[in-house]
Amino acid sequence: MTAPRTTFEGIAKRLRRQLETMGPHARLEPERVLATRLGCSRDTLRRALQMLENEGLIWRHVGQGTFTGPRPAAEPIRPAVLFELATPADLMNARLVIEPAMAAEAAERASASDIAALRTLATQTRDARDWRTYEAADSAFHRAIATATSNHLLMAILGLLSMVRDRAPWQRQHGRAFGHGPHWEYSLRQGDLHLSLVDAIAAGDGPRAHAVMREHLGEIAQLMTVEPA
Repeated sequence: MTAPRTTFEGIAKRLRRQLETMGPHARLEPERVLATRLGCSRDTLRRALQMLENEGLIWRHVGQGTFTGPRPAAEPIRPAVLFELATPADLMNARLVIEPAMAAEAAERASASDIAALRTLATQTRDARDWRTYEAADSAFHRAIATATSNHLLMAILGLLSMVRDRAPWQRQHGRAFGHGPHWEYSLRQGDLHLSLVDAIAAGDGPRAHAVMREHLGEIAQLMTVEPA
């Protein structure tokens, strides 16, 4: 009879039992030792450890090892874990904090070519008749605002937010929001707000750009609470 395949879920279950016997911030054995003892591949072990890290049961520090308990406050959360933990609501809250200020900065720094690119993308969101077309144009529009700030750190921050947007939970929930009413009403309304935002940036009106961006994201945050029919 063929031996059952060792799954990372099974390894994670065994490791949870081990963690119950260990104190906080105790160091686990090195991966090569754990993999041998548990009878699994290093890849399977790493997937199990990732699951436990996502659950807050362990934390890892490159070059130092794997430790029990939640990550200490002084230790930054790894981006891969952060993306898994972030909910659509977390993403919208972060966007409401960051992107209005980013739009105001773009109003101070945008070039003529930046404004032309923004207007083209805003028009594409307004004309979108299916969710995927809208989502692609909308994501490009918000990245273009970050680019218009000429601040590479702000561009990187927007890039991190975009990575969370690309995850399945956001895509499913945003797709439901887009489909809750007539698609053309959704794209027209958000496209109009995009165009108003471009007008504010073109006029160099930072406070207006801040307000329009907050209105735009606030409406999306409300739409994202829509339950499927």
